[in-house]
Amino acid sequence: MKALQLIEAGRLGLREVPEPEPRKGEAVVHLRAAALNRRDLWIVEGKYPGIRPGVTLGSDGAGLCQGQEVVIQPGLHWGEDERFQGPRYEILGMPSDGTFAERICVPRSQLFPKPPHLSWEQAAALPLAGLTAYRVLFTRCRLQPGERVLITGIGGGVAQMALLFAQAHGAEVFVTSGSDAKIEAAVKAGAAAGANYRNPDWVETLKKEAAPFDVIIDGTGGEPLARLLRLCAPAARVGIYGGTLGAVPKWSPQLVFWKQLSILGSTMGSPAEFQAMLRMVNEKKLVPKVDAVFGLEEYEKAFERMRQSRQMGKIVLKIVAD
Repeated sequence: MKALQLIEAGRLGLREVPEPEPRKGEAVVHLRAAALNRRDLWIVEGKYPGIRPGVTLGSDGAGLCQGQEVVIQPGLHWGEDERFQGPRYEILGMPSDGTFAERICVPRSQLFPKPPHLSWEQAAALPLAGLTAYRVLFTRCRLQPGERVLITGIGGGVAQMALLFAQAHGAEVFVTSGSDAKIEAAVKAGAAAGANYRNPDWVETLKKEAAPFDVIIDGTGGEPLARLLRLCAPAARVGIYGGTLGAVPKWSPQLVFWKQLSILGSTMGSPAEFQAMLRMVNEKKLVPKVDAVFGLEEYEKAFERMRQSRQMGKIVLKIVAD
């Protein structure tokens, strides 16, 4: 079978590999679609811990298992404590083989029914981003209907899912992006407004036209996060699920303690949260945003699109044609 593997740092290759052999408690999924995550790009670029050459990349996938349409929960071995992942926790695609292949073996406990209203591509776009967004919004930040939310970097998959979930929950959502086109697309999708962080006065614009925010959802960190704290309402919650811009310089603890802010870290989510996320998607008929679809053999184009941050939603690899 064909699988997209990491040959060495900086180089991917589509290879013929042996068929997966299920062990006790595992099942084989015949994949129909798989979605890229920023994590896959970081692995290729050598920016991820524990990189193992020869691994099949990919965390998100949807396909058929014994005639049933399923989506794969990409987080393995969460552990017994719902509050945080255990020491054995890992995500498909590194170090275990992932979803950029025609078939994959996974524990049966990782398989859940595909929401019937979603296409294969939409279902593949859901798991990692949807789980991350669900946990940071609802478990960590305790989002309530009617609250005002700011979501940064709206082009990314997690940010897109956070927009979808927050709107469905009755929140008023604002966004940031470095692209006016992405902000316009988010407004068309239901966001109230947005600000372009490439404009020098973007924080002042948000403060004047939208703030204060009850919840801020951020996946970038860096200098902008310190400035965002100025936009928080008293007792606001700031959910952080990523840090692409690195450490936060010159942040002010005075803002945190005087406003009684909560700074909440969040990573992926538990199996129970995955079930709750799917339940919300099914009940409200939510549809993840798919940016572009490429064939598995077109992986270079897919990775280049992500490298340039051109996407608005998820980039999907079509594994098997319908």
